Amino acid sequence: MSIVAEYNALKAQIAEQQKRLEALQGDEKLKKEIDFETKLRALLAEYGYSLKNVIALLDPKASKGAVAPVRGARRERTLKTYKNPNNGEIVETKGGNHKVLKAWKEQYGAEKVESWLQ
Repeated sequence: MSIVAEYNALKAQIAEQQKRLEALQGDEKLKKEIDFETKLRALLAEYGYSLKNVIALLDPKASKGAVAPVRGARRERTLKTYKNPNNGEIVETKGGNHKVLKAWKEQYGAEKVESWLQ
């Protein structure tokens, strides 16, 4: 698109937006809403409340914010016990991110360490 064409398109958009703005400024419904909002904010300031406080009063469930949809609760991980037959050391863990368990897997190999599961 040439610069002149872009300029003319923007000018047309501005003219259209200006017409819409003028139409809205004369709308009684808009004037009522602006008046209501002004009075509401003045009332909130007078009593020291915010919009969040009012929403919490009127609808406590909505005030908790966007709540993620509830999915089924995750089952608790089972406790696994590994016993090193070389030194008799015991490691209890619910996940595989245990420092000693990782060291054993590096030293002896993951498959061999998994065979130590009791």
